[in-house]
Amino acid sequence: MAGTPRLADAPAPVWKRLLALPAGRRAKWAFFVLWLAVTAFTGPFAGKLPQVEKNDAVAYLPASAQSTKVNTALLHFPGGQQVPGVVVYAADQGRVTQADMALAARQRAQAARLVPDFVPQGLVLSRDGKAVSYAFDMRQPDATKLSNDLRTVSREVAGVPGFKGYVTGAAGFLSDTVGAFNGVDSLLLLVTGLVVVVLLLVIYRSPVLWLVPLLSVVGAVGLSNWAVYQLARHAGVVVSGQTGGILTVLVFGAGTDYALLLTARYREELRRHRDHHDAMRAALHRASPVVLASASTVVLGLLCLMVARLNSESGLGPIGAVGIASALLAQLSFLPALLVVGGRRLFWPRTPAYQGAQEGRDGFWARTADRISRRPRPIWAGTALALLVLVTGLFGLKLGLQQGQAFVNTPGSVTGQALYARHFPAGGGEPVIVLAQAAKTAPVLAAVRSVPGVSRAFPVATAQGQVEVLAVLSSVPGSSASYQAVGAMRDRLAAVPGARALVGGNIATTLDTNNAASADRYVVMPLVLLVVLAVLAVLLRALLAPVLLALTVVLSFGAALGVSALAFHAFGFAGVDQTVPLLAFIFLVALGVDYNIFLVSRVREEALVHGTREGTAIGVRVTGGVITSAGVVLAATFAALTVLPLVALVEVGFIVAFGVLLDTLVVRSVLVPALVADIGKRVWWPSRLAVTDGAHPTEGRRGAG
Repeated sequence: MAGTPRLADAPAPVWKRLLALPAGRRAKWAFFVLWLAVTAFTGPFAGKLPQVEKNDAVAYLPASAQSTKVNTALLHFPGGQQVPGVVVYAADQGRVTQADMALAARQRAQAARLVPDFVPQGLVLSRDGKAVSYAFDMRQPDATKLSNDLRTVSREVAGVPGFKGYVTGAAGFLSDTVGAFNGVDSLLLLVTGLVVVVLLLVIYRSPVLWLVPLLSVVGAVGLSNWAVYQLARHAGVVVSGQTGGILTVLVFGAGTDYALLLTARYREELRRHRDHHDAMRAALHRASPVVLASASTVVLGLLCLMVARLNSESGLGPIGAVGIASALLAQLSFLPALLVVGGRRLFWPRTPAYQGAQEGRDGFWARTADRISRRPRPIWAGTALALLVLVTGLFGLKLGLQQGQAFVNTPGSVTGQALYARHFPAGGGEPVIVLAQAAKTAPVLAAVRSVPGVSRAFPVATAQGQVEVLAVLSSVPGSSASYQAVGAMRDRLAAVPGARALVGGNIATTLDTNNAASADRYVVMPLVLLVVLAVLAVLLRALLAPVLLALTVVLSFGAALGVSALAFHAFGFAGVDQTVPLLAFIFLVALGVDYNIFLVSRVREEALVHGTREGTAIGVRVTGGVITSAGVVLAATFAALTVLPLVALVEVGFIVAFGVLLDTLVVRSVLVPALVADIGKRVWWPSRLAVTDGAHPTEGRRGAG
């Protein structure tokens, strides 16, 4: 395309001139030193994020939830900040002996001496005589301290061969959940970093070049960790171990994507310019609008999460937006400075030589583009049909996990809960908590006891005119039967005049979390699609193209979720966590739009000169390699989440990784180009390009692909 008209000498807007600063001969060193200082200062904040994380389910819920109101009201009761739990011992064979009972009593006393916040109650022998248990309270509201203390208790009550003890109940599950996040940030950073290093070595095939995007991404990770730490400390944004892990892979994935795009354009411009400073200025001039548009779309999509009811999801909105903004800032300032400081020699042994014009395009993507141009309609129709077949996997999707199904492994709390349910009333370890007006204690107790599935209910304390009632369920905590019992309890208590009853506790908290997650899906998903449509309409100056692209995004997400539902069944997972579909949708749609923008903005650029069909072929040839590389890197970084011990994070990692690959290799490389080529210039309706296809040579060469 040596004869293509260009605007390299046209005056650039002020914002583009500012973006070109890192390419300056003197300014590059200022940016280089500044970012090294920022990286050194912010790096330690990765280790500080766990200090501000909140991993208890109550912190995730809005203040309007009944379980949150109960948790707040309990602060006024004696021992209101205590977290209940159960220690259960079971004999492998036969009945519990007097010696076993004595051992349990000694270990209980020793645990209480070692952990002052551990307050045990009396031993209870099961009716079948094969197990013994005792309830306890942890006088420690801080989840991290509670987890550390209960690990000490677990070691003390381990029992002996043939008679083993386990810590379970609300405190046990909270401890194991918090413990699952111990060391996660370091592990995830290590795994993600190694994945990115390996892929960059494969992509660039250079012993040096891979260091440049990696260093710029590390700078972005440090900056994002510092910013998120400040948000959590001073703005009240809820940070969980889950969002902290997602932040790491998000910054690594998006940052590497932007680095690949800019580096590819820089390599292209090095063949057109003798001076590498001029090449970087041209690369920034052409690539920065696309990178800015892509990052802005992801940021806006993530900010849609702020309307979610769940604090864990609404907090991920600004946290993810900060991560993307940090990646964008680093890749448009730190990365260019690093590349210009290194010059052409960074690309050794495949150093791009000055050619004075763009080189010819051939190879796999050229052949792919030619095939699509020849037969676009059967290609897009066949591809869409194949994706619809994958969507049918959604019929096997089961939403919701019981408490004990949330872990990849089997921690002590899960084993203990199963033992307790086998020998005692299943809900005894996690009673439902009812708060009501003390004057209405009798009708409240009658209403609670009338609920099917309640084995017993009794008052335990009064404070400030309220009574606290504990209701023990006969069903396993977290089962559908336990949720039905809580729902029925709320309905019957609402009918007690003047009781003003609230139902809380661990089971109710999980139920409220599931309900909030379900409601969030119906609000946030459509909002994200509207944002994506608006951004694409502004960028492409059309309406039909954005609608078609949004439909392909939805189809891609449905296919990814359908395949994942089948995969999770094969993995042995009991279902999909309620929060996973929304998180997967946000990442697949927002990040998938990146590739839409990379491709279609270049297609539009070329269509101004060559017409839509030929412009589509050129767009595929030019962007196919970089989009594929970026997609593989992003998929691999999210796949790093699958090394973590929580099912929800493994599911998010798998869905997003598979979905990004599907989007990159099929939707963006085959379906979208074939659709655009088949529809032709009408795809740009109602813009002027829909009429004057290929008649604007002076407007060409403005974007970046």
